[in-house]
Amino acid sequence: MEKSNKNINNVLIASITPYFLEKEFLWFQENLEKILEAKKSQNFFEDNIIFLEKNISYNFSQILRKLDEMGYEKVFTVSDPGEFSQKGGVIDIFPINQEKSVRLDFLGNTLENIKFLQAKVLDEKKSKKLLQNKLKSQKIFSDLKNLKPGDYLVHLDHGIARYCGIEKFEVPNSNEYYVLEYAENDKLYVPVGLERKLSKYIGFSDPKVSRLASVLWQKTKKKIKEDVEKLAKELLELYAEKETIKRTPYLLDKEMEAEAKSGFIFEETPDQIQAIIDIKNDLSKEKPMDRIICGDVGFGKTEIAIRTTVFAISNNKQTAIICPTTILANQHYNNFKKRFEKFPIRIALLSRLQNKNDQKKIAGDIKDGKIDIVIGTHRILSNDVEFKNLQLLIIDDEQRFGVKQKEKLRQIKASLDVLSLSATPIPRTIYLALSSFKKISLIQTPPEGRVAVKNFILAYNQKIIKKAILQELKRKGQVFYLHNRVQTIEKTKHELQNLLPKAKIGFIHGRLPEKKLIEIMNNFQKEKLNVLVATTIIENGIDLPKVNTIIIEDATKLGLSQAYQIRGRVGRSYTQGFAYLFYEDKNLTPLAKDRLSALKEAEELGSGYKIAMRDLELRGAGNILGKEQSGSINKIGLNLYCQVLSEAVEKMRNN
Repeated sequence: MEKSNKNINNVLIASITPYFLEKEFLWFQENLEKILEAKKSQNFFEDNIIFLEKNISYNFSQILRKLDEMGYEKVFTVSDPGEFSQKGGVIDIFPINQEKSVRLDFLGNTLENIKFLQAKVLDEKKSKKLLQNKLKSQKIFSDLKNLKPGDYLVHLDHGIARYCGIEKFEVPNSNEYYVLEYAENDKLYVPVGLERKLSKYIGFSDPKVSRLASVLWQKTKKKIKEDVEKLAKELLELYAEKETIKRTPYLLDKEMEAEAKSGFIFEETPDQIQAIIDIKNDLSKEKPMDRIICGDVGFGKTEIAIRTTVFAISNNKQTAIICPTTILANQHYNNFKKRFEKFPIRIALLSRLQNKNDQKKIAGDIKDGKIDIVIGTHRILSNDVEFKNLQLLIIDDEQRFGVKQKEKLRQIKASLDVLSLSATPIPRTIYLALSSFKKISLIQTPPEGRVAVKNFILAYNQKIIKKAILQELKRKGQVFYLHNRVQTIEKTKHELQNLLPKAKIGFIHGRLPEKKLIEIMNNFQKEKLNVLVATTIIENGIDLPKVNTIIIEDATKLGLSQAYQIRGRVGRSYTQGFAYLFYEDKNLTPLAKDRLSALKEAEELGSGYKIAMRDLELRGAGNILGKEQSGSINKIGLNLYCQVLSEAVEKMRNN
């Protein structure tokens, strides 16, 4: 941009409000006198306009505060409308009602000089649209529900602070203020109603509190904005590349779809219905589908996968379902076989546990098109597995695959229709930031009739354990007993057997050979066992509707999100589920107490978004954005990061 140093005598600065964003630059010039007249008598104009004249004294800090209240963002270097910076007695600002940015030069409180700095805004409409989107995103990302003193907040201009509560000054007509504490006990008072610049801090660890009036925050924000703009560019380029790939649209067989639907014994939830509609829309276009289905444990993601395979089969296309573990692949295989037993559909399981001859035969049948659906681990990605007409790829828990496997997936994914299933909640903020080019279906409504799991948090007590297990066995149910130490798991199994001689008890952990793991899980599924002592191997993907009681021997040893996921293994049918979370009384730390009370509070269904929000959402953020973004997220918090990303994406799209 060309520079201009033209001195002027006065400047009008309009607030970033929808009313002013709709007005053109010319309107402000033509109506200057009317605006200044209205400023004297009308509160709206008084609150939303600054008019400054050369050689007049003003309260310097009052001007900075007013710019903040009017929605201007404090930055290190001004480059776009709606920004300002301050260095010593110099304020640079880009008013939304001016074609150029302006420098205000103060000596003490006297405004000594006003001059234009930058060339014209290249596209006024585009510039205003970006600011309108920014205003919307500030509202979205500044969700301050359930705020408690001691929580960390991020102020867009001043950085990370501790929230101290809401205060009202003892003067007539005083506002209520959010009180923010910065380093060295400095306080910032933000009027309630002007919280659009505040967002909750969500990060991987407790953050370092910022210093008020330090340039470090502006520098940090500037660097992250640059990094995020690179990421937005990469994402948009990838999206544009995908847009060029074409395939024949699917013809949807309504009869076959209705038949598959009739085999689902539960009532579909509104979110499931919407996800299936979204998938049908994706498949009816020429562009290959790439959609993520994200939902809480037990909310019906597998059913959506089953329905999607029907669309592929009715178009004479093969489907590959890839799972991170053999146990999960085995379970999917059993579920799919059961659901499609009345259909002329050929389903195969492929894993390294099968003997070499069986593997070779299945690989040959896949190549000849004799298999419609193949389910397996990354064995499916091996070089000896060739498909005749593969078109649909379903990936369960993609984030749990290794780097090499992910790279192989990326290579084969380009022209395929891809459906990824994720049990890790994706934050709404990321969903909104990426929704324009990342297709995500959120499954947040529990199945109808599902009853929330009842929690009992108790000091370790064998009598209660015995009573809880007997109560479950009496109603013909099954029990998970979580003991997360491999060295002593067999001993614990024998102790339980002595306590409950008639119970059929087995044990399972990740160091057992995979064949043995599957044998034990199959025995448990067929009810040859009714109590299974297990490590956290049961955390992911195991769906056993008869298991409606879980006993966690020492719940304080688990992270919040892990405890939540494990608790989600029970109560997956219409039967009331029970979770007993025991703790060792003598070892209970304040942190452990907090974890247990958080689990107790989050009894309602779908509370995966609330409980351990930091842990779960950050994991979801890492899965979607890539682990290398974690540092940036930590420095400014997830909510502000997503706001910056949302604005960067919009900016790139407009350019």
